[in-house]
Amino acid sequence: MSNDEDQIRLHGFNNLTKNLSFNIYDICYTETESDRREYIEYIDELYNAERLTQILTEVTDIIGAHVLNVARQDYDPQGASVTILMAEHELPPNPSQTTESPGPIPSDSVVAHLDKSHVTVHTYPESHPDNGISTFRADIDVSTCGLISPLKALNYLIHCFDSDIVTVDYRVRGFTRDVNGKKHYIDHTINSIQSYLSQDTRDSYQMIDVNVYQENMFHTKMLLKEFQLDNYLFGEGVKGLSEAKKEKITSQLQREMLEIFYSRNF
Repeated sequence: MSNDEDQIRLHGFNNLTKNLSFNIYDICYTETESDRREYIEYIDELYNAERLTQILTEVTDIIGAHVLNVARQDYDPQGASVTILMAEHELPPNPSQTTESPGPIPSDSVVAHLDKSHVTVHTYPESHPDNGISTFRADIDVSTCGLISPLKALNYLIHCFDSDIVTVDYRVRGFTRDVNGKKHYIDHTINSIQSYLSQDTRDSYQMIDVNVYQENMFHTKMLLKEFQLDNYLFGEGVKGLSEAKKEKITSQLQREMLEIFYSRNF
């Protein structure tokens, strides 16, 4: 919507619920039990409850909310969860917040408006001794009711995590009525979740869309294009590894990434 004439005049409160859910995965090769333990400890410290609270608080700023309540918890032996309950501004959004375009990255600042909502994150560090692969998964959910789409927070969130694989789901539920009584099942234009990502992100990832437009359901899967083995080794790196060992580890890592990306075992 570019001006007041393009906007739909609604009757009462905007009852649409917009939900953004996505998972990020970080993959690492950990040769020894010590490496696995150190990787889990590193991830657990990097994305502890305090750091996650800072990230989610910035999300509330991006979409223009007030924080009502924060519940956070670090877990033993690993993992963390944060839930933030937010309150709305009863003001119309800036036109830039209703366009199909990327939101800010961590160094930017954008203020918009939204209705009552919540944002949550849960982390899942994980390793397996048989194949040397360790993974870190973060599940993030941003849910809003009303005028603003949580998609404006997606660009920022992806930049906050080192992600090898990202799966994103966006769904608009319910309906709202205009002043003439007509139901509207979505109140903004969206062709693809990719439109809300910055150019550097789109260039960095292989992406697949699976959208059900008639149901207002949008799904995008992202797999990092560039693969440099040294970025996936926790410990001493590639130095000292034979070519055969490098090839074996590379095959293991790439298989793991493809299995997660396609959600099936090969």
